[in-house]
Amino acid sequence: MNVQRVIRELRAMLKDAGLSGSFLVRDLATGDELGISPDVELPIASLVKVPLAVAVLERIQDGRIDGAGVIDLSPGLIASAGQVGLSRFRHPARIAVEDLLYLSTALSDNAAADALFGLVPPAEVNHVLVEAGCTGITVRHTMRELTRTPARRFEPREAHLAHSLAIGSRTAGHGHPIPQLDVSRANSGTARACVDLLQALWVPARIPVAVAAQVRSLMGENVIRHRLTPDFSSDASRWSSKTGTLLNLRHEIGVVEHEDGSRYAIAALTESTVPAAVQPTAEAAMAHVARALHDQLRAR
Repeated sequence: MNVQRVIRELRAMLKDAGLSGSFLVRDLATGDELGISPDVELPIASLVKVPLAVAVLERIQDGRIDGAGVIDLSPGLIASAGQVGLSRFRHPARIAVEDLLYLSTALSDNAAADALFGLVPPAEVNHVLVEAGCTGITVRHTMRELTRTPARRFEPREAHLAHSLAIGSRTAGHGHPIPQLDVSRANSGTARACVDLLQALWVPARIPVAVAAQVRSLMGENVIRHRLTPDFSSDASRWSSKTGTLLNLRHEIGVVEHEDGSRYAIAALTESTVPAAVQPTAEAAMAHVARALHDQLRAR
């Protein structure tokens, strides 16, 4: 089938699901790629936990941070909103830095990520990205700032009101009255930049090999499996990924490694126009689009 026709059909599918998106699939062996609007900049939400992991692990490797060192956390200090992990703790805890990395990356624990940001602030994570040659991702703030959105002002049954505030307010330049959705104030990036980061981790040149291997392992242990995983994980392939979710944003980036040795980096960044927190149709549509781009590229 003609590639342009495929792209048109996939754009239509996204639109029917109430989505617009930025997608890119890249063959890590050849560099060939196929995408939909891959250079559109969007807030990246929890995807920022991947470069955070790189930054922390580099400092563990060179001795600036002790991976076995423990951090004392009390409920009063665990203020980052989140659905899992430390954000739900009611009692004090002592947790090693390397265990915080697991919680932050594999469980997407916001409080664990903020404990790590206390060791490596956003500006230093940015510097690590630049050193790795990944200049299309910008890290500006911690997870605590990320979650201070209108969603916190509503009861769960009123989540649609927060989503309504988020939808339709973006400017032509991707500004937004909600700071966490404004690409000039939020942690931001593009599908292409995310794929560049994945390539730097799976084909390490400027990221230390041991660090890249540890981040790959953490992404392989991702427990959030409802988005792209059903279309990429099988007995004949391994899917390692990280999701990002904030209001009407739904993202996932990852690498699928096939039994024949081929590897594809995939980034799917989406915005929804449907004012609802739970959207299985949107999740299924973004997975189908990512898989279709992958299959089209692999068929070459």
